[in-house]
Amino acid sequence: MLYVVVAYLWVSLYLYLILGGADFGVGIIELFTGKNNRSRVKNTAYKSIGPIWEANHMWLIIAIVVLFVGFPIIYSTLSIYLHIPLLLLLLGIIARGTAFAFRHYDAIDDEWQQVYNRIFQLSSLVTPFFLGIIAASTVSRQIDPSATSFLAAYVYSWWNPFGVAVGVFTMCISAYLASIYIIGEAGDKKFIDYLIRKAKVYFVLVLGAGSLVFTTAYWTGVPLFEWVFGGLVGQIAVLLATVSILILFWAATRYKSTLMRMCAAFQVLMILIAATYNHFPELILLADGSALSLVDQQSSEKTINVLAWGLLLGSIFILPFLFYLLYSFHKKSAFQDE
Repeated sequence: MLYVVVAYLWVSLYLYLILGGADFGVGIIELFTGKNNRSRVKNTAYKSIGPIWEANHMWLIIAIVVLFVGFPIIYSTLSIYLHIPLLLLLLGIIARGTAFAFRHYDAIDDEWQQVYNRIFQLSSLVTPFFLGIIAASTVSRQIDPSATSFLAAYVYSWWNPFGVAVGVFTMCISAYLASIYIIGEAGDKKFIDYLIRKAKVYFVLVLGAGSLVFTTAYWTGVPLFEWVFGGLVGQIAVLLATVSILILFWAATRYKSTLMRMCAAFQVLMILIAATYNHFPELILLADGSALSLVDQQSSEKTINVLAWGLLLGSIFILPFLFYLLYSFHKKSAFQDE
């Protein structure tokens, strides 16, 4: 049952990245869109992201619960040594959600709308940045349980060149995903072409940020290149991601928005597999050379069994209603378009 729990943890993190990440990306796109197109991009993005916005953080909650119940040592290590970026991440989520609600449901359209918009945009930029920093910290061997100073224990564990680079990469991935997802909700061909051009720009930014990640990994001694290209699984993942990029650009010329979305999500999946497969099941790599493993640091067998059954049974009740939520939003959108 352990691998059932691990599968739920991994899938929930992946879904949060491609759905929540795209949600954050909407704000990033809005922030860097000119005034002439900002309103239209905002309305199109709301139609595209609205259905999943209601349920996005469910995936993050599942991941947190799995770590708290199934792997308490890993959970406590993250909570202690990464409490600053975790706090900033949560503050960003709260600020973003609050601004999102107020700017759509405030009864009075006044100058406060500009405040809500700016909070939404900036928190959308900051939140994935710290999400990436947290992910980088788990594998950079900067978390040092034997540290004797505040900076060494609670700041340098995450604030380092590799962490910042992964944070920037996560921001770019979020914007890239959002730029692909919203194309399917665009109206006329001219606006679709505009969004496709923006998607190409964010794709170039992803490549640039990815290069920065590999460069800083080399500088800081993180064997990222070996993880990605040193094994057959990583090489196949990179190859498949490359092929999906070609398919995505072909789909863009044919205006096949669904295929474009599938390719973008698949690319992120391949990135995660390539970067994590070679050090699985080790989740946190520590400064002293040791690691916290999903196998060695698990809870008791009874706890894991109960957690696994809870996740399996919970899926039966949650997933059908989630699909119905998505269906309801799309029906509502279709009705409004008519």
